[in-house]
Amino acid sequence: MSRAAPAILAMGMLLLGCAALEPKYHRPSEPVPTAWPTGPAYGPPAATSITNWRELFPDPKLRRVIAQALANSRNLKVAIAQIQASRAQYHVQRAALLPTINGSATPSFGRSYSGLPPALGAAYETYSDYSASVGTTSYELDLFGRVRSLTKAALESYLATDAARQSTQISLIAEVGTDYLTYAADSSLLAVSRSTVKSAQSTVDLARKRLASGVYSQLDVSAAETIVEQANDDVARYVTQVAQDLNALTLAVGAPVAPEDLPTGVDDPAVHLGTAASALGSEILLQRPDVREAEHTLRSANANIGAARAAFFPKITLTGSGGSETASLASLFAPGSGVWSFGPTITVPIFDGGVNKGNLDYARAEDRVDLALYEQAIQTAFREVADALAQHGTIAERLRAQNAQVAAAAESLKLARALYARGSDSYLDVLTAERTFYTAQQSLIAVQLIAQDNIVTLYKVLGGSLTDRGAGA
Repeated sequence: MSRAAPAILAMGMLLLGCAALEPKYHRPSEPVPTAWPTGPAYGPPAATSITNWRELFPDPKLRRVIAQALANSRNLKVAIAQIQASRAQYHVQRAALLPTINGSATPSFGRSYSGLPPALGAAYETYSDYSASVGTTSYELDLFGRVRSLTKAALESYLATDAARQSTQISLIAEVGTDYLTYAADSSLLAVSRSTVKSAQSTVDLARKRLASGVYSQLDVSAAETIVEQANDDVARYVTQVAQDLNALTLAVGAPVAPEDLPTGVDDPAVHLGTAASALGSEILLQRPDVREAEHTLRSANANIGAARAAFFPKITLTGSGGSETASLASLFAPGSGVWSFGPTITVPIFDGGVNKGNLDYARAEDRVDLALYEQAIQTAFREVADALAQHGTIAERLRAQNAQVAAAAESLKLARALYARGSDSYLDVLTAERTFYTAQQSLIAVQLIAQDNIVTLYKVLGGSLTDRGAGA
């Protein structure tokens, strides 16, 4: 065994002195501007940033719903299981960097024919043999970094899977928030439709009384009934929509939502969100989980090039063992019973029909594909943030205008009804005012939903916060 030690030591020193053949990785430059777009659609950046989703959704009801989704979501469970599988694959690949050492003990017994005549000895004899050894088989000396490159590729794949899980988690939080806000908005639209039915019905009753007294014609009654039936149709439509919104929310949460945790409308405190996240320079996109996933995938492809290059060079594998072997179990570990073997194998590629070159070309092509996907991920992220900022920059003015429109329409309807009640105006003016007020209320609710959903969108497209990327969130 001692004679093999210098050879093993020399091999180890050679191993330490060799470098991997993979290209040196340099993060590609960002294929987007360093600053966000500016112009009339973009207001000044928000002054504060969200630290975690609990600040974005401060109300306990919505927090409970999101926590329920994080615990129950099947998509998130799939992502976590994929992480575990990827981590296991990395551990398997990393184990190839170390030799596999096995111990064995083998007793052997037999009876054989000696061929001797009876005068010279027994025609049959029995024998026994005992051996115990520790050894390694087919351990590859990673002189050219093939195993290290494969291990690095497996590590980057694992990290990419973890980033995908983080992206899934942030998307889930945003999806539940959006579904919750949509349910609240449609509940408000349903309430407005029912209120319009009640208000318009009182006008119909008044028109019918005046028709009976001969003051107005059937035209006024028919015109009044149109707004009632329009609102009735909207009531039926929004009843269906609210039910579908609840179905979507239940699917996102992964379990039924408690009735007491559902919002009553857009004025419910549960849908009053925190401040929108700040958007600093576009370098923040590099922290988005989906962009980091794309970069880890690119790093993995870069490492695979090194493994493909190493296949062109000789491969050295070691096989060795050491132990004891005797004919008697009692003397198995006695001095002088030691045995050993050592057998390095050098494999030199001579002709493979172009397999190694094909594998290298494939690895380089995969690297180019992953580079394009990485750049595309950054460009998509930039566009998503820019769109959200453009909406955020004008939403305050839209809310102000819609609130003013609702107030003006309410006042106009009040005056039109007063004039109609005194007989000073036709019902056409009342009908126009009712429709205007009804439409203005619906538009205000729609803009309120856009404003709240924009905050959720900014949270998502900016990559959430670091605390929202943990398993517990």
